[in-house]
Amino acid sequence: MGVTSRVPVLLSSSSVFPERTAAAFQMAAALGYDGVEVMVWTDAVSQDTGALRGLAEHYGVPVLSVHAPCLLVTQRVWSPDPWERLRRSAELAETLGAPTVVVHPPFTWQRDYARTFADGLDRIARQHPDLRFPVENMYPVRMAGRQFVPYVPGWDPTEAGYASYTLDLSHCAASHSDALEMADRMGAGLAHVHLGDGTGEGRDEHLVPGRGGQPCAELLRSLAGRGFTGSVAVEVTTRGAKSREVREADLRESLEFARANLTAPSPVTP
Repeated sequence: MGVTSRVPVLLSSSSVFPERTAAAFQMAAALGYDGVEVMVWTDAVSQDTGALRGLAEHYGVPVLSVHAPCLLVTQRVWSPDPWERLRRSAELAETLGAPTVVVHPPFTWQRDYARTFADGLDRIARQHPDLRFPVENMYPVRMAGRQFVPYVPGWDPTEAGYASYTLDLSHCAASHSDALEMADRMGAGLAHVHLGDGTGEGRDEHLVPGRGGQPCAELLRSLAGRGFTGSVAVEVTTRGAKSREVREADLRESLEFARANLTAPSPVTP
């Protein structure tokens, strides 16, 4: 199915969990998504270039973004070395023709990686000039009534400053951040959006857009005025869905929300 808006809308493979990576391609094709964002995790298919290429060709849905294995549960996917994981993510994206590799800020305990993160990211970007490596905004973690930040130099990548950014609206809710102000700070570096919603309860909810309190519609409508040339990936939690039909209904609603607001642009006020 062809792109129906200027900005491609992708289905993150994380949105079909606990179903596997292959199911994301099947559902993306059935629902009419423009592409897939592959979350590289413990599912062997998500790590396999040949398998991913085969799925993309079989379902007619391209891989347009690769999410590097930066999660706590993926710290030993491919290698315990975070630079090796990022290098392999770049190679995977390049081989599949995906222009985007989503990256998280380093964890606090990754001291060597954190110390050289900005320079190392620039180096990898120079080695892969056709790729962008947008660093994603995260959020403080609240446990047992206490709050701590598990990222270096922090959860807000705009404070450190990088060439490009991923704006995650669910993470904005969890960090009690203004998503539109964060997009302003990201400026021309805003390269990718993770579309999900949240109530601001202090945890990462990844609700279907429109079911929380984030300005999801306003952010999408503002992208044209921002000169945005990236993609929007639907990253919602459907693990509580009672059936495939319920999961697909949530993903269809998310796609329709994205398309409706991407094609109804509003100006950005300076």
